[in-house]
Amino acid sequence: MDAFHPAANWYDNDVLGIDQGISVLMAENLRSELVWKHFMHNKEILQAMQRTGFHSRGWHI
Repeated sequence: MDAFHPAANWYDNDVLGIDQGISVLMAENLRSELVWKHFMHNKEILQAMQRTGFHSRGWHI
């Protein structure tokens, strides 16, 4: 079930695949931190994180 409205006693049997992609990314990131490691290889991301007040845990620019 992908959508529901309990007050109207309505639900949709369709499941949209677009909702599943982020779950795969989150599961892999939890397992190996692969997504985070690739994300943090961008110098623009590192600079933005530092400029917004995040503190380094071994990040390198």
